[in-house]
Amino acid sequence: MSSLQQHQHDGVAYLTLDRPQVHNAFDDTLISELTDVLRRLDADAGTRAMVLSGSGNTFSAGADLNWMRAMASAGESENHADAMRLATLMRTLDELGKPTLARVNGSAYGGGVGLIACCDIAIGVPEAKFALSEVKLGLVPAVISPYVAAAIGARQARRFFLSGEIFDAAEAQRIGLLHAVVPGAALDAAVERQLHWLGKGGPRAQAEAKALLRRGAGDAARARDAIDLDNAALIARLRVSPEGQEGLQAFLDKRPPRWISGSGT
Repeated sequence: MSSLQQHQHDGVAYLTLDRPQVHNAFDDTLISELTDVLRRLDADAGTRAMVLSGSGNTFSAGADLNWMRAMASAGESENHADAMRLATLMRTLDELGKPTLARVNGSAYGGGVGLIACCDIAIGVPEAKFALSEVKLGLVPAVISPYVAAAIGARQARRFFLSGEIFDAAEAQRIGLLHAVVPGAALDAAVERQLHWLGKGGPRAQAEAKALLRRGAGDAARARDAIDLDNAALIARLRVSPEGQEGLQAFLDKRPPRWISGSGT
């Protein structure tokens, strides 16, 4: 059964993360499926734009619990390969040669925030909450860090990477993660209005504009490859480190990790 809904209309590909029972959290299957679909869309001259959303009331809760459990018991090399698959997904979305729009229908955490940051435009609802809470597990948002930092700036990334705190849609708009916040009843209309303007641009020019901005940010292809490899190696090391193992196990056991004062463990 597919974890991804997809349909096309007037040259726009609508993709919906479809695992509502786990708040659209992703595992290796969804990562692979979404990466493959994005590559096909990139090669399809008939696709002018892509809209990414979530099923139900959540955009994406980030990593799936069972996937996290498997990675907690895996070795460093397996964790590195796993992190590289996620890095490939983020790169594929970020470098897609078509305009991309995140229809943020609800909350997003961890890697879900990364997906939003990789999209060119993001429109969300007021009820949405966001967090980059990896430090609470003894980890860091390594793979998604280049995209999140590009979206919200290094100063804001410092705060939210270190605190792991939850922030609301108004704050997400203020720091640049969301471009607009609209009531849920108006979300589809806002998305369609943005697609109307995107439809007026030349497809080649839009692809070149995205490449121009990447060059301007100093992210040459080889530099990006090195960043992905370094970040995948970092998260792999942290997942198998004593602190990462304790953080992941505490999360799975639904208890505070030992480094929290007064946790009683």
